[in-house]
Amino acid sequence: MSTVSNNSVFIQWILSVLVEYQRQSSLTRVVIVKLLTETWSRITPQSISYEAMTGIIAVYFGLVLNFPIIRKIYQLSTEGHVLFSLTPAILLSGCFMVIFSIFAFRFVYKPAMIVLILSSSAAMYAMLQYNVILDYSMIENIFETNSGEAISYLSINSVGYVLVFGILPSVWVYRTNIANQASLSKALFRRVGFVVLGLAVIGVMVLFFYKDYASVGRNNQYLNKMIIPAHIYNTAKYINQRFFSEKLTFNPIGQDAQLVPVANGKPTLMVLVVGETARAQNMAYNGYQRNTNPYTENLGIIALQDVSSCGTATAHSLPCMFSNLTRNDYSRKAADAQNNVLDVIKAAGVEVTWFDNDGGDKAVGARINKIDISPSENNPLCDGLSCYDEILIEKLTQKLQQDTQASAASGKGLANQFIALHTIGSHGPTYWQRYPADKASFTPACSRSDIENCSDQEIINVYDNTIAYTDFVLAQTIKVLEQYQDKYNVALVYLSDHGESLGESGMYLHGTPYSIAPSQQTHVPWLMWLPQDYTQAKGVDRECLVEHAQTASYSHDNLFHSLLGLYGVNTSVRDAALDMTSRCKLN
Repeated sequence: MSTVSNNSVFIQWILSVLVEYQRQSSLTRVVIVKLLTETWSRITPQSISYEAMTGIIAVYFGLVLNFPIIRKIYQLSTEGHVLFSLTPAILLSGCFMVIFSIFAFRFVYKPAMIVLILSSSAAMYAMLQYNVILDYSMIENIFETNSGEAISYLSINSVGYVLVFGILPSVWVYRTNIANQASLSKALFRRVGFVVLGLAVIGVMVLFFYKDYASVGRNNQYLNKMIIPAHIYNTAKYINQRFFSEKLTFNPIGQDAQLVPVANGKPTLMVLVVGETARAQNMAYNGYQRNTNPYTENLGIIALQDVSSCGTATAHSLPCMFSNLTRNDYSRKAADAQNNVLDVIKAAGVEVTWFDNDGGDKAVGARINKIDISPSENNPLCDGLSCYDEILIEKLTQKLQQDTQASAASGKGLANQFIALHTIGSHGPTYWQRYPADKASFTPACSRSDIENCSDQEIINVYDNTIAYTDFVLAQTIKVLEQYQDKYNVALVYLSDHGESLGESGMYLHGTPYSIAPSQQTHVPWLMWLPQDYTQAKGVDRECLVEHAQTASYSHDNLFHSLLGLYGVNTSVRDAALDMTSRCKLN
């Protein structure tokens, strides 16, 4: 991958012109503005019809803003089909001529077109630079992204794209006067004729290239999700389903949950560390050539080798992995309408707490004790936008100290506890902000949000630093738990919500539709720290777990049932076939 793409060079040239303008004297700037104003007035017509403007905007969408799908179809076209590969811009332009005519009414047209152009310029940037697809799942992820994460995507390139391909065309639309027809009948005649012309363009393309489109579309069904502005449809769909659709009746499953008595009589303290954007491919435990797990390598970690995620984005994966719904049966509406595994463990009489350092739990902790960590709190681990995950260790330590002191003061025994730590982990594109400078093991590292302008090695280095830092956090968490082994049966489980693309096949970040997502986004690490005392107390054969970790295949489908098995919770909703401990019982 080249250090700077041709697109980036163009955008940076535009911005350099703006910077140079700022450096000029006041008189020079006045002259420049006057020249630009006069030029603008010359290229901006005094008046234009709805049909003419709609045609211009339709061609702009078909030829420019939809360049990502045009490029993809060109890449998919076989040799000898060069003519077909040139038709998508024409077909899309025809479609937009028809669609945009719907909005060609006074007081509606300009605002609608400006919103479409601005949002589409941002969509084009995301698709060109990161190869993401703005389908429903991605829109869901965008809407449930916190402000700190959203800001991390801002860069010179992203601002430049929106400026050049969104703001400037929008200003042209806003300033251009649209002339109304003298009579309604004449306006209707022109409108119908324009729509017929658009349909004719579509018809010609279908007539001559139907077989080509049918073949490409049948083998690459994701292509329709790449059309800009499909994100508008998916946004409307998301808003409707989240805020206006009738909610399902809540089903409080697992109310029969009971703890299995332990032989040593000690309460249980299990910590679940929820990983963020960690992919198994870059874990030393999963065969990676680099030692990205140096802090826990001698702590007896059990590493599952073949684990698949439920989705490729947090908004989808997080509620899915904690529900008892399988990936094939999952829907957010169904998951929100029933208890998840945390609720079931709570129903067994366990104190359940969720500490969040990733900007949101996606309603997973709606019915338990949930503490959101604010990045603006007065703590050297926070910078106002995010906090290093070490802050979770501080919160865990404080809670356990307080619980121990309260137990001693009251004379009551310690309660069974389940504590979830939701990490920010390896969340990009600002990977370098996920770990302190003194934890940078691999250099040189990419230290910019427009990661496509870093070299492959710089991106890998900065990402590997986040994995190594997560390993440090896990080691420190285990160190805290070891201090309480005399009081509790202690254990730790780590599982990431989804993986990440780092430029493989031109793809970056995550959120690709699952059907075409690369393994880097779906193959996730699952680690367990289970001391021998813990497994004996729970009646689980630890060596059996180690063996199955190496040979068996797992997924997020197993988490709900395996947490119940590992903690020692009996309930009718636990499926033994999905509980990894069911094959490893001591009795």
